[in-house]
Amino acid sequence: MVDRPRITWPGNARVALWIAPNVEHYEYLPPRDPQRNPWPRSPHPDVQGYAHRDYGNRVGFWRMLEALDQHQVRCTASTNLAVFEHYPDIGKAMADRGWEIMSHGIYNTRYLSALTEDEERAFYSDCIETLQRHTGQRLRGMLGPAVSNTVRTPDLMAEAGLTYHADWLHDDQPIPINVKQGQLISVPYSIELNDVPVFLQHHDTADFVAMVKAQFDTLYAEGAESGRVMALALHPYLMGMPHRIAGLEEILDYLLGHKLVWQATACEIADHFIENHYEDFVQHAQRIKGVADAS
Repeated sequence: MVDRPRITWPGNARVALWIAPNVEHYEYLPPRDPQRNPWPRSPHPDVQGYAHRDYGNRVGFWRMLEALDQHQVRCTASTNLAVFEHYPDIGKAMADRGWEIMSHGIYNTRYLSALTEDEERAFYSDCIETLQRHTGQRLRGMLGPAVSNTVRTPDLMAEAGLTYHADWLHDDQPIPINVKQGQLISVPYSIELNDVPVFLQHHDTADFVAMVKAQFDTLYAEGAESGRVMALALHPYLMGMPHRIAGLEEILDYLLGHKLVWQATACEIADHFIENHYEDFVQHAQRIKGVADAS
C-alpha cells in the first residue's frame, strides 16, 4: 500500500462504495457434500436454520428493498442464481431496478471445494447461462457459494470470461490476480462489515452502525491520497428484520450524505480499475516480486 500507484475514481471520489445484498437460496434437504455439512444441526432437516434464512426471501428482502429504493441505491446483488427460478418475483425486482447480479453460486448449500476441474468448469457455464436466460446480463464476477473455492478457481473464472472475484478480503483497493489467461481482479468485499458474523456473534444493530461509520470515516480520509473501496455486505434474513431496518436507513443516510463517494456496482469498479490502473498495478507487483527474488 505504501508505494502503490495512485487510484483515482470518477468525480474525484475518495471512496468507491458498493452495496451487496446477499440474496440466497438454501435447500431444505441439500445433497451430501463429502467435505462440508451445509446444516451443522443434524440430523437433517435443520428446520431452524432453513426457516431463519427463508425469512429473508419471504419478508426481509422486501423490507430492505424499500430502504434501498428510498436512497436510490443500485446494488450488486450477490445472488444464488437458483433464486431466479425459486423466487421469480425477487429476480424480477432486482432486474427491474438495474441491479448488477454477481454469482454467489447456484445454491448456498452446494460448494466448489469438492468439485473436479470439469465439474467446476461446468459450474461457471451454468451460472453464465442462467443469468443470461433470466436477465440478459453478462456475468462479470463471483462471490463463491458460502465463499468456497478450489485452487483452480481464479484460473477457471478468468477462462470463463469473468473479470472480478470478491472472495479475497485482503485489501482496501482492487488488486490484480495472477491467472493463466485473461484478466481477473479482486474487488474488495468484507467479512467485517458483514451482518452475518456481526449479528451471529450477538452484537446489536447499534454496534454494526458504529462499525460501518468508523470504517467509512477512515477510508474517506485515506481516500484523499488514493482511492479506496468500501463494501457493505447485507443479508435480508438479518438486516431485513423489523428491529434492524432503522439501522440500515441510518447507515445509508450517513454513507450517501458525503459528497466524494462513488456509489457504484462491483463491475463498474472492476471496469474502471482495469481500464485506468490495472497495468500500473501489475508493474508494481512485478517490482515487488523482483525485490523479493533478489533477497
